[in-house]
Amino acid sequence: MKVKALSRSQASTTRSSRHDLRVTHKNLNPSAHPQARAREYTRAVTAAKLDRMFAQPFLGELKGGHVDAVSCMAMSRSNLCPMASGCVDGTVRVWDLQRRRMVVNLEAHSRGVSGLVFGNGIEGTFYSCGEEGIVKAWSIFPRQSYGATADGDDSSDDEEYGKKPMASRERNRKSNAVEEDGAESPHGPHEVYRLPPSRGGALRGHDSNAFHSIDHHWQHSQFATASSDAAVHLWDPERSAPICTFNNLWGGDDTVTTVRYNPAERDLMAHCSNDRGIGLHDTRASSALQKTVMSMRCNCLEWNPMEPYMFVVGNEDYNAYTFDMRKLHRPTGMYKGHVGAVMDVAWSPTGTEFVTGSYDRTIRIFSVRKEGGAAGHAGSASTGVARDVYHAKRMQRVLCVGYTSDHKYVLSGSDDTNLRLWKARSSEKIGQLSAREESSLQYRKALVQKYVHLPEVKRISKSRRVPKFVKKETQMAMVQKEKQRRKEGNVAKHSKPGTTKFTDEKAKAIVKTVD
Repeated sequence: MKVKALSRSQASTTRSSRHDLRVTHKNLNPSAHPQARAREYTRAVTAAKLDRMFAQPFLGELKGGHVDAVSCMAMSRSNLCPMASGCVDGTVRVWDLQRRRMVVNLEAHSRGVSGLVFGNGIEGTFYSCGEEGIVKAWSIFPRQSYGATADGDDSSDDEEYGKKPMASRERNRKSNAVEEDGAESPHGPHEVYRLPPSRGGALRGHDSNAFHSIDHHWQHSQFATASSDAAVHLWDPERSAPICTFNNLWGGDDTVTTVRYNPAERDLMAHCSNDRGIGLHDTRASSALQKTVMSMRCNCLEWNPMEPYMFVVGNEDYNAYTFDMRKLHRPTGMYKGHVGAVMDVAWSPTGTEFVTGSYDRTIRIFSVRKEGGAAGHAGSASTGVARDVYHAKRMQRVLCVGYTSDHKYVLSGSDDTNLRLWKARSSEKIGQLSAREESSLQYRKALVQKYVHLPEVKRISKSRRVPKFVKKETQMAMVQKEKQRRKEGNVAKHSKPGTTKFTDEKAKAIVKTVD
């Protein structure tokens, strides 16, 4: 007689702990589960609802905020915690993101701070530029002469960064008084850079040497500035004067508002100017390469850190555009949704998405989708719809945004003097996940991606609450767009065949390209 016995390993039948669920064995034969797809669809709807129920992106504000509008911010390239922010009242504040508190307040400039950037070293040097035409070098860590005690006792890094720079109001007042007397504070300025006075600016009655943007090289110890004299200046930290100047770019004399180094090509720079232009130039030959003129002005520009041939610009026409630097005659992507001018953009360290801050008091996160390719994340349509919209009841016009180096958080600075911290994924849990939690989240995410094309799942997963003002402006823009589309259709229908043709929105954004 032949006897068949079931054989299972002990690991497949026992629990890892008494608090764990008991292992159950299921029949995986599809014929035994005729309602499997219906159950899976119900789970997808539940997963979409859970994702929206736990969507709480706002984490809080940084304690000890500015007293005026936050105009710019910069993240450290080599450290996770330090962050610097600039204000229109001329102050620069250094923050510890781990504790969400201010480290030091620096009286940096006599006018508004227009740009901040960290160096590429580990010494913690960062640079600030102001509208009065001065660039200053600072350090997030105090100098050793200020940090060490009289008997030479050294403290830990946490104490040096977290406690010693964090001063009381009285100590800040003393530090500011020392700066006014001409001496340096523990954090600087260690160097001061200034352009020679311009005769043309004096004749016109204003300062033509005001700086509007600053960026540091990704490999070398040099930085670039954009100024009101329609020029881009290259600086060496060891010299007090620019080592190279790009002026009369493509024959124009408009103010250069933004300048950015390419992360990979060490001799390539991009800039935006007030003549609605986006230009590329080579620092080796001191020559301009190519320029494209858009229908409206660009306020910001950022290179993709993982795909350095791509960059994104925020425009006054309420949209953000991605470009391939090899094909400036046409944007590769158009990202819509804002009802106000896009003031700042920032790429995620992964290069798969970017965040925008707008005059409409909202923050939007867009996932990048390449033409002819698959989307990087679910929920990002080919039209460039934001995957998430963040706003707060008291938040005013957003002037600067940024990603943290770990891709988990987003920072925003607004006109209401506050710096706010948001989660990059609104429903993501903060903290360590167990293996079961992680597998459950991945399963629910896969279910939503599988059934996102169905009406109910699509409605739940894509619905976002926006302020009343944004909703009304969006509806008005949709009506205007429909009227324009209908008008173009009527013109083409009543014209001679071949005389008129439709122009897509991407082509309308470009006026001309100059070599």
